[in-house]
Amino acid sequence: MQILDQRIKFPDVSQASADGLLAIAGDLSSERLIEAYSNGIFPWFNDEDPIMWWSPDPRFVIFPEELKVSKSMRQLFKKKPFQVTQNQNFEAVIRNCSVAKRHDQDGTWIIEYMIEAYLNLHKLGYAISVEVWQEDELVGGLYGLDLGNNVFCGESMFTKVSNASKYGFIDFIQKSTYKLIDCQLHTNHLESLGGKNISRAEFIGYL
Repeated sequence: MQILDQRIKFPDVSQASADGLLAIAGDLSSERLIEAYSNGIFPWFNDEDPIMWWSPDPRFVIFPEELKVSKSMRQLFKKKPFQVTQNQNFEAVIRNCSVAKRHDQDGTWIIEYMIEAYLNLHKLGYAISVEVWQEDELVGGLYGLDLGNNVFCGESMFTKVSNASKYGFIDFIQKSTYKLIDCQLHTNHLESLGGKNISRAEFIGYL
């Protein structure tokens, strides 16, 4: 594990630990974040920790052509209970993600420093949001990075109404032209949508 300095440079991902931890320290400048994501690296840390940079092997992804939509979700799409938009309120989406309750987490890793960093990426056109609305109320959404390489690097999602974020995620994938959706790490929820592990080397090949 390497300790980063002011230089915008990361060690080779092959140097990551067994659980994927590659480096610590550095900052969340837009330049460093773009360099990280371009090389299959992402930040993930709690408020009391130093910045931690990860590149897990294997990598959990969804190939859009393998997306699984359940019968109940197909029926929901026929009813059209939600409206889905992109980049209409990035800040509201990321702030809702930061306070969303997670079954396997006590707190949040989306701290204010990280929110500000991704807001800057959004202003530069790299970070995008998907909003899910019900009667003009924001009830779900997700955000992530698009570096222009046909890969969407998903970061987080939230929902206030049952199935809202799943609806938005499915709609987003079905309407996109991405070759790969990076989900970073396995979750049962994403596996139910067709997510699977691929090797880190294969993932970086897509980048």
